[in-house]
Amino acid sequence: MKKTLLAAAALFAVAGAAHAQANDTLAKIKSSGKVVIGTRDSSAPLAYTTGGGQYTGYHVEVCNRIVEAVKSELKMPSLATEYTLVTSQNRIPLVTNGTVDLECGSTTNNKTRQQQVAFAPTTYVTNVRIAVKANSGITSIAHLNGKKVATTTGTTSVQLLRKHERGGNIQFEEVFGKDHADSFLLLETGRADAFVMDDNILAGNIVNAKNPADFKIVGETLSEEPIAIMYRKDDPAFKKVVDNAVMAMMKSGELEKLYNKWFTQPIPPRNVAVNMAMTPSLKSAIASPNDKPAEDYAKK
Repeated sequence: MKKTLLAAAALFAVAGAAHAQANDTLAKIKSSGKVVIGTRDSSAPLAYTTGGGQYTGYHVEVCNRIVEAVKSELKMPSLATEYTLVTSQNRIPLVTNGTVDLECGSTTNNKTRQQQVAFAPTTYVTNVRIAVKANSGITSIAHLNGKKVATTTGTTSVQLLRKHERGGNIQFEEVFGKDHADSFLLLETGRADAFVMDDNILAGNIVNAKNPADFKIVGETLSEEPIAIMYRKDDPAFKKVVDNAVMAMMKSGELEKLYNKWFTQPIPPRNVAVNMAMTPSLKSAIASPNDKPAEDYAKK
């Protein structure tokens, strides 16, 4: 019996240590010698690939600044950065299971997700809208009746469309893309009449299309939502490093400079600008840093 109790105690100790490691990202990073950034391949200008395993974008650069803060905190200047491609479906599980330390993509901060993960202060505020072909004649939600509407698997955009006061009685067929590039391809090839998504993602896919002038963003705003860097919850030491790094960028004006670089100036690979000026909501979030969920924006 004594040996059984000792064995059980040992198992509990191992499990406890594993749990502590899972909630101690700094210890995990120190032990592995690297920070793992989860990012997207088609969420321009926030996060996307330019090919050859290279990732770039506004939020990728924000995360690189956070990595510098982690290096300073751990006194490990040679700390490596590793990029892992995540999708709308697996981004939260890969954060919670410890595969990814920072998710630097295009993830909305909402109350449901806050039950599983934590978010840095808001660094982008998006408006969910509709992309269509310029010659489609579609200019509003009402025009989607009887149409095929694309969305990306694992996102909430079509749910927002159905909940919108003007979308309640609209009948449309939902078609799914495995990622944002795939969803845009459904629109581009005529397999969908519209693509419902965050305005920045729509704009990023349009400027990188073969013929950007063939598309436009139309219709009512379905939702205004805060987008932020995501990481494991219940990890106060890591949260302090991440949040302080983001707030320092806000205070110094560096975040605004990065925003202008990615949203108002030409970006790779086509060197075309998405031309999206900073909104009043984002200016407010930078002036008063916070991690308020999307539900608080809906109360405005």
